[in-house]
Amino acid sequence: MGATGTLWAVFTLCGSVGQTIRNAAQRGLIAKIGAIGATQVRFLFGLPFAVIFLFIAHFATGEALPSLTIPVLVWTFCGAVAQIIATALMLAAMKDKSFVVTTALIKTEAVQVAAFGLVVLHDALSPLSLGAIAVATLGVLSLSWPKSAEKPALRSIVMGLVSGGFFAASAIGFRGGIRAVEGTGFILASSSVLVLALTLQCLVLAVYMGVFDRGTLRPMLHEWRGSLLAGFVGALASQFWFLAFSLATAAAVRTLALVEVLFALALSKIYLRQATSPREIIGIALVTLGVGLILVA
Repeated sequence: MGATGTLWAVFTLCGSVGQTIRNAAQRGLIAKIGAIGATQVRFLFGLPFAVIFLFIAHFATGEALPSLTIPVLVWTFCGAVAQIIATALMLAAMKDKSFVVTTALIKTEAVQVAAFGLVVLHDALSPLSLGAIAVATLGVLSLSWPKSAEKPALRSIVMGLVSGGFFAASAIGFRGGIRAVEGTGFILASSSVLVLALTLQCLVLAVYMGVFDRGTLRPMLHEWRGSLLAGFVGALASQFWFLAFSLATAAAVRTLALVEVLFALALSKIYLRQATSPREIIGIALVTLGVGLILVA
């Protein structure tokens, strides 16, 4: 195994921690500027920090900034738009009474990433990797599925699966964009694609807000202090995600990222002082086993 053989796992774990902090920062902004505004904050206020990361990588590596070829632009644009759609579906699902089911089904992203990666990028996975993805996903579903016997609405099931599918497509698009960069190492390639992705996402959402949601712009700018924190942490988390995508298959990265469910569960148990149910113990064991298997694979 080369020097970068285990770095993808370190980058993924750092990205997971950063994403958890960013979600907390964004959650506080939704009540003030709405879901669309909070989503745009992630991109607009994250872009300047991503540019700083890019130039730090440029000067640290001594490599020239890469040219943005058509393949890089196409792959990154597809990933950027897919991520926006996935986020919009996820936020819409939160208004549904069965949003817990939707959230659980979004976590099938790892399985869908594996399928898309094989078809689109020819990222072949070993039987052990496939088993790890299946085991970890079952564990997350066990932890996330609601405990009540209420039958989830068909709308919730569809939105969860479709949202997970678009999140999977975004991961494939970003990995494809990074792989299409020529003439640079993985650090500068990842940083360049991140800046490109955030720029495209800012433009797409700016057009949307200009046409459908003009009233959000002023309060969004008014909340610039809180937005800076969300933007910085979001850009930092994305930087780690993109570095991980440059070194490992998207399926491996997104499977290891399921460990954030365990982080969230642990914090919830500590804060609420709740006992752990037998089903949660089984879910924790499955996620842990799946994460361990993907690292071995």
